[in-house]
Amino acid sequence: MKSTLLTENRLVEKLLYLTEIELRQSTEAMFFAYRGFTADPDKILKQFGYGRAHHRAIHFIKVLPGSSVNKLLSILGITKQSLNRVLRTLISDGLVKSYIGQKDRRERHLFLTDKGRSLEKQLSTAQHKRLRYAFEKAGPDAVSGFRRVLESMMDQKMRDIFEELRCEGV
Repeated sequence: MKSTLLTENRLVEKLLYLTEIELRQSTEAMFFAYRGFTADPDKILKQFGYGRAHHRAIHFIKVLPGSSVNKLLSILGITKQSLNRVLRTLISDGLVKSYIGQKDRRERHLFLTDKGRSLEKQLSTAQHKRLRYAFEKAGPDAVSGFRRVLESMMDQKMRDIFEELRCEGV
């Protein structure tokens, strides 16, 4: 028990003093992992002439059906002009429906259509397949550590939004 604790303490000390090389290698690993994570969806999106902004909008409209345009803006962190361009395309292509708010007629609430849900399913299936493979390969301890690292990298505003999504059951 004592030697295990000593080993864990050394590991913690080592993590607190990562070298520049270790940090650079981690940064590079993040870049390449992100390329892998987005590669399959990018191929699917390209068939429709869509990009990653379309993917993010579709994803969050799926997990938060009926959310307002303002809510989506706060989650995505993009300009209203950029989001409007993406939404116009998704609406005109029949993937998203926009409804006027019942309480506030200035609000627009967004929902995926059957066509939108179908595309979202293709995109999420591709990413879940890659995540599942990586998680199974890494093991449960690595998965929980990975989640902690990701959550620690979020700034406070993003962490608050992430926590809010989790509280909503997403």
